[in-house]
Amino acid sequence: MITYSIIRKSQFESPYRIDAEYFQPEYLYLIKALKKVPTIQLGSIAFVTDGIHSSIDYDNKSNIRCLSAQSVQDNYFDLSANTFISEQQHKMNLRTSLKRDDVILSSVGTIGNCAVVTDDILPANADRHVAIIRLSNRELSSSYLSAFLNSKYGRFQTFRESTGNVQLNLFIDKIKTLIIPILKNHREIGELAKKSYNMILFANSLYSQAEDLLLNELGLKDFKIEDDLTYTVNLSDIKSAHRSDAEYFHPKYEKLINNLNLIKSKLIDLSFLNEIFSIRRGDFIAPEYYIEKSRQAYIRIKELPSAGDINLDSIMYIDDNFVNSNLETLLEGDFVFAGIGATLGKTARIPKELEGSFYSNNTVRFRLRKVWKDKADTYYLQVILQSKICQLQFEQRQAQTAQAKIADEELKTVLIPILPQSTQQKIADLVRQSHEAHKKAKEFLEQAKKEVEELIENQ
Repeated sequence: MITYSIIRKSQFESPYRIDAEYFQPEYLYLIKALKKVPTIQLGSIAFVTDGIHSSIDYDNKSNIRCLSAQSVQDNYFDLSANTFISEQQHKMNLRTSLKRDDVILSSVGTIGNCAVVTDDILPANADRHVAIIRLSNRELSSSYLSAFLNSKYGRFQTFRESTGNVQLNLFIDKIKTLIIPILKNHREIGELAKKSYNMILFANSLYSQAEDLLLNELGLKDFKIEDDLTYTVNLSDIKSAHRSDAEYFHPKYEKLINNLNLIKSKLIDLSFLNEIFSIRRGDFIAPEYYIEKSRQAYIRIKELPSAGDINLDSIMYIDDNFVNSNLETLLEGDFVFAGIGATLGKTARIPKELEGSFYSNNTVRFRLRKVWKDKADTYYLQVILQSKICQLQFEQRQAQTAQAKIADEELKTVLIPILPQSTQQKIADLVRQSHEAHKKAKEFLEQAKKEVEELIENQ
């Protein structure tokens, strides 16, 4: 059915936008609802700017984080990419140097994600793909602003005001015009958003404890990766590995394998990935079937984490009208692995709520073999697969082509240490607790957004 709206010229809010998308009925309805409550333009209560315009001088030896659009999620920051900016560039860009309570809004690509800077993020700076919002009016809290911007009444504005064909952009002058409601319960809403963020920090802490326990039990807590600039390789090693690329023979990989062999001598089981899991490549589903919500999700590399749980907020779903009985779907406890690209190696355990999902052709499915179901806990295996133990092995085995990729035969030879079940259980319990804390954080945020929406709609 065709959706349409009729707009008089006098109703145009901007002389620069006459495109039909800008005036679609849903947007007009939401604007009308917003105007029933006291509102103020964001630019009148905040300093708004963007990040560094020049190319970023990355420096992994620095402690100054560099936040990008990919870093900003729904009321929290994903720091798994863990990029840092040089101290010199940071000092030269005081305008973009972040402060506590700054609100960071993604403004390029994925538009509208929003989170508040806290002490654990600092020191930090930002690139030009985010907006930095610094409230001058302390009547409204940064947490309330974040909750509102992440609600449907904030999201529709950021999406509506964005422009671009290949990649969406939300420019600073448009961000300043965003309408912010002054709701009577704004303090309580801000506190809920704060609770959500603090619960995420707690969840991340639990997961870090699981990682530390794993590495301590394996004696690898202090394992250091040294980037040797020069090294020599025997011709016999090249013939044995069937590889001649220099990176494959970097000493750090041999050092890891030597440590794993020492682990095996301590009566800790060491098995090949192919012995523990069956392996299957995913399937391509055309974008024409992608929708915002339906019964079956489509897990892509984009949603896979470097650590912790899969990102449920940005998952794409497949239209219920899509029919293909030949495609395999996922089970709870399966793992989806990024098999190609710059983030090769990212891995996620599939939770109950994503059982029955499809997975993309750029990913690989690992499914625990029946003989291992009573010997290996999948929450324990999540930490192993995401740890440097496996990530270094994935890195070594990738093919050095235009896009990094890894063959099934290479995956099969990755070594996985299996600790005693009592130790596995301790690690798995921490991961489960982390998972539950993430769910609680989401509940707090959803409650905050719901209060925003109900207060606006009940006027």
